[in-house]
Amino acid sequence: MAARAFWQGQLRLALVSIPVEVYPATRSGAAISFHQIHEPSGKRIRYEKVAAGVGPVDREEIVKGYEVSRGNYVLLDDEEIESVRIESRKTLELVQFVGADEIDVLYYEKPYFVVPADDLAEDAYIVLREALRKTRTLGLGQLSVRGREQLVSLKPCGRGLIMEVLRYADEVQRAQSWFKDIPERDADPELLDLAASLIKKKTAKFAPDKFHDRYVDALHALIEKKVKAKGKRIVEDPDADEAPKGGNVIDLMAALKKSLGNGKDEGESPPRKKAAPSRRKRA
Repeated sequence: MAARAFWQGQLRLALVSIPVEVYPATRSGAAISFHQIHEPSGKRIRYEKVAAGVGPVDREEIVKGYEVSRGNYVLLDDEEIESVRIESRKTLELVQFVGADEIDVLYYEKPYFVVPADDLAEDAYIVLREALRKTRTLGLGQLSVRGREQLVSLKPCGRGLIMEVLRYADEVQRAQSWFKDIPERDADPELLDLAASLIKKKTAKFAPDKFHDRYVDALHALIEKKVKAKGKRIVEDPDADEAPKGGNVIDLMAALKKSLGNGKDEGESPPRKKAAPSRRKRA
């Protein structure tokens, strides 16, 4: 089954319009969801809509409310909310360009593939892609889709273009408020060299397929055991893979050297093979 486009329309740069289709670049990872079960009966727990002092209520009697002060709500029905939804537009206009490294990583939310809608769009598409690459810039615009307006960026990616949904300024917390108590001082030069050497030793090309969610794997394994055990309770030993506990004081220099495989602390001679005990007596 062919993938369904998230958005179809015109990518516009001044008077140039490029028909494009936008597809999600990511998908939901392997996850396990649980239901709540009434153990004696084996029945699934369901939830009722209940109003305090009233009890269960019909779905038709439920409206949305915004709390303006404690216990006081402005009530809104679906038609009123629908009336302020942003009309979906079939044009994404690039209104500004910024340096490729200018947007902080905190603003990036979700990537999408942007592809030409047909063969006739390919020439203009390639020109835009190469122009962004040559100028080392990102294009910015606002995409109106599904009732809301999203800030997006556009950048080259291999033969194509990537559109990334960006967070608005009020959605991003300032890093300074979290990092302000961390002292501003230089690292010890020797420790810094050791840490840099360790990083260099462990540097390799990014291979995402080497990483996986071990928690999900463990849950799958546990569920499989439960199925084979035909419902019997299985208790895993939580301490089976627990690392040995030690003190909180860490000799950073020794830890870095050990990580690099440099042996023990400087000044300590390497271990020697034990010689066979001599039976000769001293003169």
